Amino acid sequence: MKNSLNSPQTKTDNPLFKQMFNSAYKLSLFMFVCIVLLLTIYKLTAPQIAHEQREAMLNTFNKVLPPSLYNNTPLEDTLDITDEKSLALLGSKNPVTIYRARQNNQPAGVIFQVVARNGYSSHITLLMGVLPDGSVSGVRVLDHRETPGLGDKIEERKDDWILSFNGRTLHTNTTNQQVIANDPRWAVKKDGGEFDQFTGATITPRAVISAVKNALLFVHQRGESLYE
Repeated sequence: MKNSLNSPQTKTDNPLFKQMFNSAYKLSLFMFVCIVLLLTIYKLTAPQIAHEQREAMLNTFNKVLPPSLYNNTPLEDTLDITDEKSLALLGSKNPVTIYRARQNNQPAGVIFQVVARNGYSSHITLLMGVLPDGSVSGVRVLDHRETPGLGDKIEERKDDWILSFNGRTLHTNTTNQQVIANDPRWAVKKDGGEFDQFTGATITPRAVISAVKNALLFVHQRGESLYE
């Protein structure tokens, strides 16, 4: 007769195994409940978040192109720019989306991002609006890492310098109506241009001026095809 006292204890009878199993079960149940809650919250809040993001983008659009000039929804009227020549003028290595504004189905302007790749600290990302006649309707800084107190004057909340682009155009040759790419006005006053520079931070305004000028060249080259 076998001695039951000496028989090996099965895993299911092992208190430590039971404790580990219960802990794992509770942890799995907790994670499942959390996932369900997160998915539920996301499903409930996603439409509101999307709406707020849309409104924020439209609000930014309206800073570079007055909403009184158009009655369509630029977010739903877009054109993707992918050719290398155009992207080089826009300072981007990735496709750029052109948002097209229309008034009663007629061209009212375009809104798009431009990157100044030669800022003092890093790249400077701009949002720019251009009217059908090739003039700037507005420029705003979306992202930069320029020096606080110096280069950050490109921000509207720090200085009104960025507003000096409003209404600007590129000179055209009176003979053939071609844009003059090396328009001398598009430079800081220190370099013989018409734009103010920042004390102790000339590189930053130079970069922004160059980026905006190149963006106008892009608009001129694409012409009416931007609205097709």
